[in-house]
Amino acid sequence: MTDPIKRDRSEMIRVDQAGEFGATRIYAGQLAVMGDRGPHSAEIRGMAEQEAGHRAEFDALMAKRGVRPTILQPFWNVAGYALGAGTALLGPEAAMACTAAVETEIDRHYSAQLDELEADGDDPELADMIQRFREDEREHRDAALDAGAERAPAYTLLSAAIRLGCRAAIRISEKI
Repeated sequence: MTDPIKRDRSEMIRVDQAGEFGATRIYAGQLAVMGDRGPHSAEIRGMAEQEAGHRAEFDALMAKRGVRPTILQPFWNVAGYALGAGTALLGPEAAMACTAAVETEIDRHYSAQLDELEADGDDPELADMIQRFREDEREHRDAALDAGAERAPAYTLLSAAIRLGCRAAIRISEKI
């Protein structure tokens, strides 16, 4: 893939699939700690199912277009699960703060990708996927905020750290 547009689209698909994979691992970690007893377990389970659907669509698109996954997938597997479990151990509001922070960054990320895709107009299939998934991510963020994310201990610090980690993961997974 020497064509710059194809390479850029491969990077988009790779990082987006990695992000959806990471989200499934975050929710798995949260549910492992909270189980069905947590006040937001049903919401988390529903969000996890949506993220698994997003990942499945990206997996299929990767196979169709011959895009390799990030080689860091094993790391994101562990890191996502640890982030989910760790925030759930801090309490239900911290788990929701994690969701709000992650989804805030994913909204920014998907919006930037959509701006680029719409300017180029060359990949309506990918643009449609990202548009649909961005709306789901926004719903997840809003649900987390409604569920008390901002009441988490040290919310501002926790949110900032998670958002910074997300931005780093996005940049790394685009390339590696």
